[in-house]
Amino acid sequence: MHEEKEIQESRWLAYVTSLPTDDPPARMRIMRTLDGLGCAVIREGVYLLPDTPGNRQSLSSLSDHIIRMSGRAYLLPVISSDQNQAQLFRGHFDRTRKYNDLIKNVESLKAGFGISDPAAITRLLSKQRQEFENISSLDFFPSDTRDRAAQTLREIEEKVHDLMFPDTPDSAPQPETGVSYFKRLWATRRPLGADRLASGWLIRRFIDPEATLIWLDKGQECPQAAVAFGFEGATFSNSARHVTFERLLSSFGLEKNSTLARIGTLVHFLEAGGTPVPEAPGVETMLQGAKRRTSDEDELFAECEKTFDLLYEAYFEPPGKA
Repeated sequence: MHEEKEIQESRWLAYVTSLPTDDPPARMRIMRTLDGLGCAVIREGVYLLPDTPGNRQSLSSLSDHIIRMSGRAYLLPVISSDQNQAQLFRGHFDRTRKYNDLIKNVESLKAGFGISDPAAITRLLSKQRQEFENISSLDFFPSDTRDRAAQTLREIEEKVHDLMFPDTPDSAPQPETGVSYFKRLWATRRPLGADRLASGWLIRRFIDPEATLIWLDKGQECPQAAVAFGFEGATFSNSARHVTFERLLSSFGLEKNSTLARIGTLVHFLEAGGTPVPEAPGVETMLQGAKRRTSDEDELFAECEKTFDLLYEAYFEPPGKA
């Protein structure tokens, strides 16, 4: 009964615009704004949205902008008491196909379990999570399909988290007694994501300044003389809650360095998600740029060392500074 009443008394906003033709870039910005609000196009210059306070405010603000650019805009409340018309209107906002496509994309990631690097799967899954947020932010009529998409995301995220963080005690492995970590060979696996790059930087800057780093292919045996890090079975790798960078901090007594701890929080987010870090998108963009401008892992690591050096300088607070 409640759903039937909702359909029969549906309230909508019809938005009628006339935009100036002498400023194509401005017209395009208006069109992108309308699309970003989730407007349905009824015909050229006529748009539809459910009548909510947020939508009213957004369209009213847009009207002010259109008028300033010598255009015209009319915001018209519409009450649809006809059930068929109300269903037709709602059909313009059906996100079922987008949710189903997302579910398929998320489900397909399971094919990489046990084959692909879990960190790579995490990055792809993060993009799907963002896509879900984008779709649901413009989904004015919640549905079972949205719930199913949300559940699918949660299930796969939990499984990938288990791959990323094996059931390993969080107590940090202590460096072997009598073993020197100076001028050692350190090995991790390709591809080099945020955690492996940051861990390599940490090793070279704070643990073993004269370290030699090598990059192993998947399945390639790690040399017995090397200290392995950043992959399953390595001496230093992810634990139940921490990425390799954080494990290295604890293992070598560096966790009290507040600057490194802050970088650790950033690396954790870039590698595995969790609590957002405001500057993370910028750092991620810089790492992506480094990957595009370099031809091999040695060049990539050299470029990324600069990024983490600058990040350390930006985070560092001299003792006694307020």
